[in-house]
Amino acid sequence: MAGKQAKILSVQAARDLLLFAETTRHPDRNRVIVLLSVKAGLRAAEIAKLTWDMVETADGEIGATIELRDSAAKKRHGRRIPIQNDLRDAMITLRKSSRGEGPVVRSERGGPMTPLSIVVWFNRVFRATGLDGCSPHSGRRTFITRAARLVHEAGGSLRDVQLPASHSSIQTTQRYIDGDSEAQRRLVSLI
Repeated sequence: MAGKQAKILSVQAARDLLLFAETTRHPDRNRVIVLLSVKAGLRAAEIAKLTWDMVETADGEIGATIELRDSAAKKRHGRRIPIQNDLRDAMITLRKSSRGEGPVVRSERGGPMTPLSIVVWFNRVFRATGLDGCSPHSGRRTFITRAARLVHEAGGSLRDVQLPASHSSIQTTQRYIDGDSEAQRRLVSLI
């Protein structure tokens, strides 16, 4: 099963994606694409369907959560996802350089990017940065794995990872989580 899953991105690989995004023609947009995947765990189709009104407060400011509607989510299971600080800052910057209405991620022609165009964009970026074995789902899997490793520090449980991941069963969430050999060694040494 592990061979069929998307690779987890290291902290350095995630930084490399963000650095690459800065060198593109649309750095603000591309930074948001990477962060929506790695810091919010959104799928490619959800990134494509995300609209500004799903992230803004009634005052028009970028809020504290993404209100992913059923119409934008897989299996029409919308959810609320807290917005991580780097992602919030990137969205504020993008909104200043865009229309601030309609889709968050727009194509070069001004319309929404399609889910397929998000997938193609990620595949090109992974190829350009030499991140072999990564797929557009790598950011989502990285988000879920990191969240699972850190949830105890936030006083939460695996259920608190399952909800923003929008998995109907905890077993699905567990399949996303990558093991850590070093943590396993430390754990065994404590026994």
